[in-house]
Amino acid sequence: MISISNLCKKFGNITAVDGLSFDIHKNEIFGLLGPNGAGKTTTINMICGLLPPSHGAIKFSDYNGNDHTSRIGYCPQENIFYPKLTCFEQLLFIGQMYGLASKELKTRALELLDLLGLKVKANERASNLSGGMKRRLNICLALIHNPEILILDEPEAGLDPQSRILVREFIKASSKEKTIILTTHNMDEADRLSDRIAIIDYGKLLLLDTPKNLKKTIGEGDILEIVMENSSENSITMFIEQASSIYQNIKKGPKYILIKHSNIMEHLSPIRNMAESCGVLISEIKLRENTLEDVFIHLTGRNLRQ
Repeated sequence: MISISNLCKKFGNITAVDGLSFDIHKNEIFGLLGPNGAGKTTTINMICGLLPPSHGAIKFSDYNGNDHTSRIGYCPQENIFYPKLTCFEQLLFIGQMYGLASKELKTRALELLDLLGLKVKANERASNLSGGMKRRLNICLALIHNPEILILDEPEAGLDPQSRILVREFIKASSKEKTIILTTHNMDEADRLSDRIAIIDYGKLLLLDTPKNLKKTIGEGDILEIVMENSSENSITMFIEQASSIYQNIKKGPKYILIKHSNIMEHLSPIRNMAESCGVLISEIKLRENTLEDVFIHLTGRNLRQ
C-alpha cells in the first residue's frame, strides 16, 4: 500500500528522520514505535502530506496523480473537534468538506457513532463528552470519508478498560478493509494489534518484523524475575556473582533481579537455594516470556527523553 524509500527530513541542522526505508502492506496493522523525539510524528506528517520530505520518496499503490491525502484518515494524539457542535454535526461537517452526498453521509455518520458506542450521544455537544468519548469521536472523524489508510496516533490514550477493548476490537475489524498505521507507547497494545512493527530511534529504523519475531531478537529463553525484600547490597552482589558463573544474562533493578535462560523453570530450585545461601530474601518470583517492552528498552535504552 505504501512504499517509503530513503525518507529524510531536516529542520535546519537537526535531522528528524534519517533514511527510513520500509513497505507497509495492504490491510495490515503496522505499528510504528519509538521513544519521544524518535521521528514518528514527523514520519506520519510526511505520509499524510502535511510535511514535504527533505529527500526520499513515499509512494502509494494505485496512485493516479490525484491528491493521495483523500485516501488517508488521520486521528492525531490530541483530540480535535468543534466544541459547540454535536457528535452528529461534527461528522456531517467533516463529511461535507470531503464532498460526500448528504444521504450517504448521514448513514455513514450514524453507523460510525454506533460502531464506537456513541450513538446515544449523537445529539450531545462534543465539549460535554468524557475524555474517552472524545477520543472515540476523533476516530469517527478520521473515518467519515471511508479512507483506505487509517493513521492512529495513541488511539487508546485516556480510555477506560471497556472503551479500550471496544477500540481495539474496532481496529482489528477495520484492518480487514483498511491499511492501519498505529503509533503507541503501550507495548501491550502494539503487541496485541500489530501484524508488523517498526521500531525507530533518532530518525533511523532499528528493527522491523512481526511482534513474535521481534521478541526473539534479544535471545531465546524466558525471564525469571526475582523480587527482593530487605536484602543487603552485599548479599545481592554475592548472589549476582555466583549466578553469573552459570547464567550469562542477568540484570539488576531497584528491587528485583532478572535472569534470562533457556528452560529456566528447570533451574528454579537451584536459583532459589543460591539466593537463600547468599542471604537474599525473596518476596516473589515471576516467570514471563520476552515482551515488546523488553525489546524496546534493549534497542533504545532506559534514559527518559523529552
